[in-house]
This record gives sequence, C-alpha cells and structure tokens, in this order.
Amino acid sequence: MTHRITIVVIGLSAAALLSGCAATPLGPTVQVMPAPNKPFEVFRADQATCKQYAQEQVGGQSEAANSTAVGSTLLGALLGAGLGGAIGGGGGAGIGAAGGGVLGTAVGAGGSGNTQGSIQEQYNNAYMQCMYAKGNQVPGTQTGVYAPPPPPPPPYHAPPKSGGQG
Repeated sequence: MTHRITIVVIGLSAAALLSGCAATPLGPTVQVMPAPNKPFEVFRADQATCKQYAQEQVGGQSEAANSTAVGSTLLGALLGAGLGGAIGGGGGAGIGAAGGGVLGTAVGAGGSGNTQGSIQEQYNNAYMQCMYAKGNQVPGTQTGVYAPPPPPPPPYHAPPKSGGQG
C-alpha cells in the first residue's frame, strides 16, 4: 500500500513539473526589414531596443501561466483521490489520485500551451509596434523612407482690377 502511494506521489510530481511549460519568448517570430537606406547598424540597435520593450510588455505572464497549470494538476489529483477513495476505498484513492493527476496535467498543459501562444502574440505585437515607430518595414504595413510633408501652396492673390469701365 505504501509502495503504491510512493509511486503515485512520484508520478504526480513528474506530472506537475511537466505541466508548467509556458516560457517567456526568446525573441520575435515575425520578420521585420530595415527601412530603405537605413544603415544596418541602426537597424540592429532598433532590434535590441524593441526586443527589450517587448520583453517588458509580457514580463511575468509565463510565471502566472505555469502557476495556473501546476494548480490544475494538483486540483485534479485531489479530486481524483477523493473520488477514488469514495468509490474504491483506500486503494481507489491512489488510483483516483493518479488518474486525476493525469487529467489535471492534461488540462494544465493545454491551458499553458494556449497561454504560450498568447504571450508570443503579445510579444510580437509589441515588437512590431516598436519597430514600426522606428521607421522599419513591418509585415502588413506600408512603410517607406520618411519624407516630410510638402510645403503649403503659395497664398492666392486676386489679379488686380483693370481701370476701365465696361
């Protein structure tokens, strides 16, 4: 009996570790090109600045997602143990805990994977906004070389009136 509980605890611990899989993005997954005539060194400086900006925008979200996933795993294990114990007695509690842990892991990992995609999308959006603001070419936008607006037209002057009566 104690051996089964040990196996269940080890299995749940492994499941809990595997369920927390959201990570802060390592970089953008979108391609941005330098503006025409922009020196590459300036473009690289823009990239570094914008990656830092994007990182700040999504900071802490992966840790929150992982905490939620681990919570789902543990909740599933507790509910499974309770149901297993109610249905099958002491031996059923271990089986129920293992089943609940597996189900909780699946739910937690699925939610964590969805959150990972959302975090990456938010990162990409922040990165593209920053790069666009710096004049670079971003997918889906029409950017070009910066040109100041044209000067206003000269003021209108009415032609002088002629001296004769008609």
